[in-house]
Amino acid sequence: MLQLTDLQLFDHAQFFVAATCLGVTALIYHAYLSSRESSLSCPPSPPTWRLLGHLIPHRNGFMTVESWIEERGSLITLRAGIEKYIVIGRYKAAAEIMEKHGASLVDRPRFIAAGELLGDGMLIPCVPAGERFRRLRRLPKAAQAYQPLQISYAKNTVINILNDPHNFQDHARSYAAATSMKIAYGKTTSTSATDPEVKCVTAFADKFRAALHPGAYLVDSIPWLKYLPWYARELRDSCRESQKLFIDQLNRLKQESGGGEASPSLGKYLLEKNNFNGMPELEMAYLAGAVFAAGSDTTTLAICTVLMAAACFPEEQRKVHEELNAAIGINRAPAFTDKESLPRLHAFVSEALRWRPLIPMGIPHRTTQVVVFENYRIPAGTTVFGNHWAISRDPDVFPDPNAFKPDRWIDTEGRMRDDLKFFAFGFGRRVCPGQHVANSSVFINAVLVLWAFQLTLDRTKPLDDMAFMNGISPNEQPCTIDFQTRIPEAELRRIMGRDAGDI
Repeated sequence: MLQLTDLQLFDHAQFFVAATCLGVTALIYHAYLSSRESSLSCPPSPPTWRLLGHLIPHRNGFMTVESWIEERGSLITLRAGIEKYIVIGRYKAAAEIMEKHGASLVDRPRFIAAGELLGDGMLIPCVPAGERFRRLRRLPKAAQAYQPLQISYAKNTVINILNDPHNFQDHARSYAAATSMKIAYGKTTSTSATDPEVKCVTAFADKFRAALHPGAYLVDSIPWLKYLPWYARELRDSCRESQKLFIDQLNRLKQESGGGEASPSLGKYLLEKNNFNGMPELEMAYLAGAVFAAGSDTTTLAICTVLMAAACFPEEQRKVHEELNAAIGINRAPAFTDKESLPRLHAFVSEALRWRPLIPMGIPHRTTQVVVFENYRIPAGTTVFGNHWAISRDPDVFPDPNAFKPDRWIDTEGRMRDDLKFFAFGFGRRVCPGQHVANSSVFINAVLVLWAFQLTLDRTKPLDDMAFMNGISPNEQPCTIDFQTRIPEAELRRIMGRDAGDI
């Protein structure tokens, strides 16, 4: 019969005491954290006497928020109707809360106007955390596979500017729409800004951006308004039009796939992998449609912003030209293989997207548990915005923040800094899944256009250098740019190739 020795009994007793002490210590520490969290306050709030909450103008409202950040600190609490939300306006706070605590902010608040009335609950930026979100995030990671397509269509952009130098916005939109259409549906098209499909997704993107604005639609504070059929009719109409477009494109792909005619695309991939993904067809239609719509909109605005910055800051453009001359010369067109040798171009693009961020107000997240930052407590279930405009104006990280200084991105050895980033495509686990494709599109358009042309701002025409942050309609022209070729036009056409868009 086995018996424990006195030494063994002593060891077991020691182990039991140690485990008990650790458990008690953990309970005390947890109680301490809980009491500390409960004693912390929410971020300060600017005063307001309005029943509807803080007044944020629809046009350039991010500047109003920035002024409150400067007065009150890195985090502030605002109110829209009866709902309170928190805005992050400084770099350190964004990195700590939105990135390091990304798992606690993967959720979204309920978007009734943008997500339900406009997006029918299917738009990936609005879908709350859960199974549908995980399904919709299962995009193939193949950014490099699209590079031949992107460089060919970007060469078309150069040729379009040669043929019609006064409408660079339309050419950027044509590039973005044609590329997004090919990626989403495998459809080769000479898509232009006046194409009905492009006009539909442009209108859809404009309405989506407007509906995200805090307080834009009362239904986000009073949900029962959703059930009034006459309320927000423009959102409902746009929802029907875009949904029909997305479903029609997916049905076309199904027919072509059945006949073996469909080109490689995200839509084809989703149809072929549906047994694995378990994704309903309406979700597939919206996912491919979101790539078409969001890709067209965001890429257009980013390209236009970079070209506008080049025209507005000729001295910085000259430095990019010097780098292009040294790294590439004038006898061949730039390519993706040149990326590593062009740090100044990368710095210029990074500074342009910091100077005029694409979504200045940010897209809201929702906390799933308490988040503590310094002396502030953000309760679970709180809506949190990372305000890109205010973060980009953080003087501790971006000294002289309103100045355009690409050098801030370059280290002492002339390379891009690896300790500095800007959150142009979102935060944490909600970062845009197409960011690498978008970055490649912006790079190849910027390098080809700046290699081919010298851009000069026509200062006799109106300039609204913040217009691209608010989104642009086809009739707006925030700035007028003159494009002067840097090599003889005939030689430029030869290098670009007239068949650039034949993919």
